[in-house]
Amino acid sequence: MAASSLPDDLLDDLLDDLRDALGPDAVLTDPDLLRAYERDEADLCAAGTPLAVTRPRSTDEVAAVVRAAGRYGVPVVPQGARTGLAGAANAIDGALVLSTTAMDAILEIDPVSRIARVQPGVINATLSAAVTQQGLWYPPDPGSWESSTIGGNVATNAGGMCCVKYGVTSEYVLGLEVVLASGEVLRTGRRTAKGVAGYDLTRLFVGSEGTLGVITEVTVALRPAPAESLTLVAVFGSTATAGEAVARIAAQGLSPSLLELLDRTHLVAIEAYRPMGLRTDAEALLLAAVDTGLRAAADLADLAAVCEAAGAEEVYAATDAVEAAALLQARRLAHPAMERYAAETYPGGNGGLIIDDLAVPRGALAALLDGVARIAAECEVPIGVVGHAGDGNMHPNIVVDRADPASLERGRRAFDEIMRLGLDLGGTCTGEHGVGLLKRDWLAREIGPVGVRVHQAIKAALDPAGLLNPGKVL
Repeated sequence: MAASSLPDDLLDDLLDDLRDALGPDAVLTDPDLLRAYERDEADLCAAGTPLAVTRPRSTDEVAAVVRAAGRYGVPVVPQGARTGLAGAANAIDGALVLSTTAMDAILEIDPVSRIARVQPGVINATLSAAVTQQGLWYPPDPGSWESSTIGGNVATNAGGMCCVKYGVTSEYVLGLEVVLASGEVLRTGRRTAKGVAGYDLTRLFVGSEGTLGVITEVTVALRPAPAESLTLVAVFGSTATAGEAVARIAAQGLSPSLLELLDRTHLVAIEAYRPMGLRTDAEALLLAAVDTGLRAAADLADLAAVCEAAGAEEVYAATDAVEAAALLQARRLAHPAMERYAAETYPGGNGGLIIDDLAVPRGALAALLDGVARIAAECEVPIGVVGHAGDGNMHPNIVVDRADPASLERGRRAFDEIMRLGLDLGGTCTGEHGVGLLKRDWLAREIGPVGVRVHQAIKAALDPAGLLNPGKVL
């Protein structure tokens, strides 16, 4: 749908309606402030300038924004903390941005039912800290967990490092409150341990990236706090060998709570960003952990044996919790470290990243990693690979020169070749970052024409005017 271009008198009427509903401080129109809300962290995705940013504090206020936008035919772009990596939160010219970051209350923690009820603007790490105080745990832990919001995590069905054992966000969302395009408020799901009544509308909205409704409340399942983890590092002479080790770990039925891969490019970038003695001469590093209590030492030894049999050059266990935490922090630094690496790779700080996010079956991981290395050579672009090896979800980071059209073209070609390879290996175009703007064409190829028609039918049923986050997903 085209961006809105309201006449001045109607624009003034819309802004007056919004200020009446939310208060003047919750409606931003200053151009300098609007620029801060134009985009998420996806590099090289198009973004526009919104006509205003709204910051509602309640479900009623969200509904008022959506109804006002509908009256004037203005698109609405929901946003959380804008930490996304697929352009799903990017504004379009003339749209209203609906920021949920002011809705940041933890409404309830129920240790008996093991649930929490939160507004969408609650930061992931804030929820985690709050439930930890009651001996509970919220497992989804995206790399941006210290800044990303629960609402954004739900909208993109975010993952994280614990996914290999504990799954992605959708497996913890029990119920939602959603403002529909009509301004009506829908409640989905339940707070009971079991419940199968009706269509699973909760799962429909999880991962919908703001295209079907605006999430205003989330009920999540919690788990008992896990036992303290034991951690090991395995060093490999190639990324493909590390991928083979992952396949063997899965084949032998081992269940690490974390199994992450970093290639040499990432090790070099992280060590330059924050020196911590990483093996920058290694071609690949596997970081593994187990949280099985009294069995942990034996389970860790089993993981070490599999890595050694697969060809690891060195395997060592963290000596204590402090060292284990440092290794985990190194993995969390991968994204900012690569951003700096990219900026310093080209003159004038013009380096940028095209961040891929595909998942393949575990048995195809070695083939994917070999293929990425081949594509990097053929396209003549640096590509670093990091990701959740345990569930086959890899993040090739393609380094390009923003100031050089030829470099951008090679980077985009590499991106497409990696996408094609992933689908050919039986994989999916996104494991956890979502589709957004970045992968619309690849989603269409993955799900096929019938799948596209079903998606479009659902969108038309819930948002007939096409005003909610237009241009995203499909």
